Amino acid sequence: MDTGARTELGTFLRRRRNEVERSDYDLPPVGRGRTTGLRREEIAFLSGVSVTWYTWLEQGRDINPSRQVIDAVAVNLRLTEAEHDYVLGLAGFTPPPRPDLAEPAPVPSHVQHLLDALDPAPSFALTTHWDVAAWNRAYEGLFPAVRDADPAQRNLLQFIFTDDWVRSMLPDWDRTSRQFLAEYRAEASGRSSGPQHVRLVSHLRAVSPEFSGAWDAHEVERFSSRRRVFEHPRVGRLVFEQVNIVPQDAPDLHVVSYLPLDEDGTPAAAAALLEADPEAGPDAGD
Repeated sequence: MDTGARTELGTFLRRRRNEVERSDYDLPPVGRGRTTGLRREEIAFLSGVSVTWYTWLEQGRDINPSRQVIDAVAVNLRLTEAEHDYVLGLAGFTPPPRPDLAEPAPVPSHVQHLLDALDPAPSFALTTHWDVAAWNRAYEGLFPAVRDADPAQRNLLQFIFTDDWVRSMLPDWDRTSRQFLAEYRAEASGRSSGPQHVRLVSHLRAVSPEFSGAWDAHEVERFSSRRRVFEHPRVGRLVFEQVNIVPQDAPDLHVVSYLPLDEDGTPAAAAALLEADPEAGPDAGD
């Protein structure tokens, strides 16, 4: 990276850092009530680098930032795709093709057979990027919109943070949404600079302020089986135990199953999910 590129990169990052709204990061005003701009230590913390190193980056010092660090700074400054590509180019990296959010590949037939065998326990298969790649009838009864969703938008985090039907069913939405995101973050650590991950996080930042706030909290949590409660508008209260299964011959998929617990008539209510009109949308019966 030559001197001119280093200077331009530092100037650009400093300008963008000073322009962001602190409230977008759930941060209070600073100084005399200033509501715009992050401190260097704040963006350094969010991006996982030292304050000294980030200061040198803005000062145009002769350092060699990795692509992963440039991606992290770009994501945490919430740069647009064009701005993200621009800073990558200044740092000497070829901007990657920006793939659209893509439809996941079909799951192996034996995974679909497993999902079908788990009825009436609502169950679905997740890819490494948490795209919902397949599901059974009970899951479609629990969440009818999964059938009609754009395959490229059929992502569990997208549903949790942007779908009103999902939010209305979860009496503990705030805790559950953050827990799912913490689990995703734990799984995504090895691909945090990959284009699909960066694209997903950037997309959800753009459409959900609540996602942005939860993502910036940097919570990380390993999955553990747990009790899940849904308030379904058609069949009523449902109480499940959520479990994850990783097929040995399809290790890139996670099968998530909600096993009915013997509470509040859940076994009968879960069976009723199979009887829902397959052509009825989420608003049917309102």
